[in-house]
Amino acid sequence: MINVNNVSFSYNNDSGLENIDLNIKKGEVILLCGESGCGKTTLTRLLNGLIPNFFNGKKQGEVYLNNDLISEMPVYEISRYIGSVFQNPKTQFFNVDTTSEIVFGCENLGIDESEIKNRLNIVVNQFKIENLLDKNIFKLSGGEKQKIACASVSAVFPDIFVLDEPSSNLDSESSWELENIIQNWKNQGKTVIIAEHKLFFLKNVVDRVIFLKKGKIFNQWMISEFNNINHRDFGLREITLDNLKIKQNEYYSKNNEFLEFRNFNFKYGKKHVLDIDQVKIPKNEIIAIIGKNGAGKSTFANCLCGLKRSFKGEVIYKNENLKRKDLLKKTYMVMQDVNHQLFTESVLDEVLLSMDEENIGLAENILSNLNLYHLKDKHPMALSGGEKQRVAIASAIASKKEILIFDEPTSGLDLKNMLKVSENLRYLQKLGITSFIITHDFELIMECCSHILHLENGKIVDNYKINKEKLKKFFL
Repeated sequence: MINVNNVSFSYNNDSGLENIDLNIKKGEVILLCGESGCGKTTLTRLLNGLIPNFFNGKKQGEVYLNNDLISEMPVYEISRYIGSVFQNPKTQFFNVDTTSEIVFGCENLGIDESEIKNRLNIVVNQFKIENLLDKNIFKLSGGEKQKIACASVSAVFPDIFVLDEPSSNLDSESSWELENIIQNWKNQGKTVIIAEHKLFFLKNVVDRVIFLKKGKIFNQWMISEFNNINHRDFGLREITLDNLKIKQNEYYSKNNEFLEFRNFNFKYGKKHVLDIDQVKIPKNEIIAIIGKNGAGKSTFANCLCGLKRSFKGEVIYKNENLKRKDLLKKTYMVMQDVNHQLFTESVLDEVLLSMDEENIGLAENILSNLNLYHLKDKHPMALSGGEKQRVAIASAIASKKEILIFDEPTSGLDLKNMLKVSENLRYLQKLGITSFIITHDFELIMECCSHILHLENGKIVDNYKINKEKLKKFFL
């Protein structure tokens, strides 16, 4: 169905892909894996025609779809056969409301109105998104946006699905639902190609695994073989989450000091999205904030940072009552969509910008710790999603604020860089910093967190010292 014949590609003399040969059969589910920057996204862009239609570079070799050259097919023709979901779903939205977005592709292909309505009903039921219809896309959580992107692509009924980090913003329940959707596509004879770091939800649905390293296909396995290798030997995440162990069983701080949150209540219009009257959280810990997509986690973070003007709550911290203006000075947040907070012309300048006094040596040391030093002169917007995420984390570390909030800091990160983030969070802890981590990443929580704050529907449903059995009930 898809044939990649000795393809090499590079972006403006940067390393990309080298001598790729790959045949993908109709009905196969293929996993592309490997460390960040290994070429997974570039390969997906070759498969779905984004290269050469939208990304320029030097290419050798050809990619064929049913014996037709993809590079010579117009984009509208490719879209009849191949549906793509990008790592950042916002980059593929064309509408403001969710329902219009889901049917947008069908309308562009001139599909009959009654058939469009039928397809809308099918994908809404498949993805369980009845509650997201007719909503403003830009008021959805990251995971909810990801669902809308998947649904809009699915509504076109393509023969091939190309998914780039589809679980990066999904909660655990939605990841398992995505497994069911991929299985459903597979049962229909669809071909599915997935570039992904998180592996746990794919082990029962993938047929073949392609492992890339430095732009080359380094290894291939059938899924029965892949399930039995030591994934960490290849720099990959765990495929069975139940094997993970808690690394921080006890609280780091022995002072029994707390941050007390009061009147953490917030409304969008008349709708209550956050309703927390009072809660105490141990100070100088790494706190995981968990909950389903749309639970209010990001709203909680925005209030904690003082970013919501109408927010009237306060934090009792070191015997001080911190209100919104105080919180702006004491806190720093790494956003879920880091594109909103990258401003400068180079990675190094981005880190220096967050410092009260510029210290190039310290900035370079932080970049080294996050495996970014070799990119210090690159423009931040030219980096991969995972690399951008690490630049924003580097800026947070350099800011030297006392309370740091990270909104999905490991979305799109491979094992090595997830462990680097964990290592840096523990380093911050030694400096006396309290870190709040909004995350769906079970591996990150087990690696470095010591306390859990569980939110659902804007309310705290649990607040506890890390406990594997409780976490398993939520994640597994």
